[in-house]
Amino acid sequence: MRHATSYDAIVIGTSKGGGPLPITLARAGWTVALIERGPVGGTCVNVGCTPTKTMVASARIAYLARRSADYGIHTGPVAVDMPAIRARKQRMVEGSRAANEGRITAVPRGLDLLRGAARFVAPKTLEVHLTSGETQQLTAPTIFINAGQRPKPLQIPGAASVPVLDSTTIMELDTLPDHLLVIGGGLIALEFGQMFRRFGSPVTLIERSPRLLRAEDEDVSEGITDIFREDGITVLTGTLSQRVEQLGDGRLQLTVRTPQGDQQLSGSHLLAAIGRVPNTEDLGLDAAGIQLDRDGYIPVNGRLETNVPGIYALGDVRGGPAFTHSAWADVRVLRTNLLEHGHASIQDCLVPYTIFTDPELARVGLSEGAARKQGRQIRVAKLPMSAVIRALETGETRGFMKAVVDAETDQILGCAILGVEGGEIMAILQVAMLGQLPYTALRDGTFTHPTLAEGLNYLFMTLES
Repeated sequence: MRHATSYDAIVIGTSKGGGPLPITLARAGWTVALIERGPVGGTCVNVGCTPTKTMVASARIAYLARRSADYGIHTGPVAVDMPAIRARKQRMVEGSRAANEGRITAVPRGLDLLRGAARFVAPKTLEVHLTSGETQQLTAPTIFINAGQRPKPLQIPGAASVPVLDSTTIMELDTLPDHLLVIGGGLIALEFGQMFRRFGSPVTLIERSPRLLRAEDEDVSEGITDIFREDGITVLTGTLSQRVEQLGDGRLQLTVRTPQGDQQLSGSHLLAAIGRVPNTEDLGLDAAGIQLDRDGYIPVNGRLETNVPGIYALGDVRGGPAFTHSAWADVRVLRTNLLEHGHASIQDCLVPYTIFTDPELARVGLSEGAARKQGRQIRVAKLPMSAVIRALETGETRGFMKAVVDAETDQILGCAILGVEGGEIMAILQVAMLGQLPYTALRDGTFTHPTLAEGLNYLFMTLES
């Protein structure tokens, strides 16, 4: 039997959770093996947050350039250079990737970065197939699984025989689609749908649920749907994709079932934005006795420990909110418990999120629907962005602010901000919630005029009328 190299800890994956964690452990004196089969940085740096938000920024510039006359500025025709946009995106990815790898390799001792694919062969033993062609066995009493997710493949008749884009491959296009068909109604579908519409492509969104962003309140879903249609995007809800085929001229024909009956949609490109799946099937988890849920995710307790003592899962692979900041929160929980002997739990984390459409949609805490489902006595504050002076001055009046307040304690339970810089406004409310401030503290606070934050005064004044 091959001799296994022993470490204090092994970390599988270098994403936003798997990067900081081994550095923290090594600096605390642990010996750590960090295993990565792909580019350092995981989803966020390579195919997620960094590249998509870089391209969203390019799309916004195109949008603003076309609106320049609204501000008294006259320009010529707007031309979109997709190879240049892709190159700018790639520079951002490579810079972020290099920075992440640099932080790992700068650790003076105790941290080994191994390039290859890891697989359990025993409860605390991994076999690593290195990219060099060699195989190495590693063992450790503590193991962290941070393997991430990948796009869920489209499984309808014909999908295996035609080119189907996902959230990774669509960012590699060098030419604009003549007509982009997008299957999905979640954040990935919305961000890419609006992005390519602003680049100049006709876009059709196809969502099987009765509305976009079905987890949100109805007024939020309706608000973003209205904005998309105003931007010239065709939105089909309650529509089931049935089959796809490639026609003789190379175009794709998607057959869908709508409330009005079957119809055929024609497009040059098809994006499947129907969710993501965990990277757990190749890890040999059975050999370690690690249980999975029905969707392939690794269940954990509040301390992020799996059913096997000493083996933890963090980031997207454990299920729950698939956000970079959630992975950061996981690292803080593990650091507190394992290095500081604390009692932190992921159940104590208030997890916000922002969808980087334009305007942004940001939310934290309970929605109105969730609060009512819990039987809470609530009050709802709502203010159109057109009532915010800064939004008027900048010509960014689409959307609204909405906050849910406990009727008895005046505590802010949650908010949804559909508006320009929605994520930044939401963060103010999140801080107030973390500090357990009543809504009156923001209603009566003095904010700089004219800023978007000033709108919070008027938002909570609506509760007094």
